[in-house]
Amino acid sequence: MLTPSLPVCGRTVPAPTGLLLVLDARIEGHDSFLTGTLALDDFDIPVRITTLDDITTLQPTQSVPGLPLRWAGILHLRHGQRPRNIPGDLTAAARAAARDLYALDDAEMRYALTFLGEATTPAIRRDRLHAIVHALPTTEGDRA
Repeated sequence: MLTPSLPVCGRTVPAPTGLLLVLDARIEGHDSFLTGTLALDDFDIPVRITTLDDITTLQPTQSVPGLPLRWAGILHLRHGQRPRNIPGDLTAAARAAARDLYALDDAEMRYALTFLGEATTPAIRRDRLHAIVHALPTTEGDRA
């Protein structure tokens, strides 16, 4: 698989866990919690990447001397694009309950797919499917 490389820029802020690199723009379409390498000036920094609702941060996984307050570099991702496939059981359950799965925005869909994907047993998956589907508006508008 080809390693995606993204130009990024941001600011360095202190954090209880060490320096935190806060990107100016949230990374879209990639796994939310993964690792990569930030190519910055003359060195490569291994980083842990965390993407939340409206922010992406990079946490260096080793000591980094003297990072500037503002910086720009290339973020190399080993894991590629996040699959955006909606599983068949979720689509079928939403259809059967007359619920509008496509009413979710990108962040809500990401949370729903992560919540469902982390189910560890068939029973937990069924319960999570039920919770997701019944939180959706009806296909005819939410009459709750």
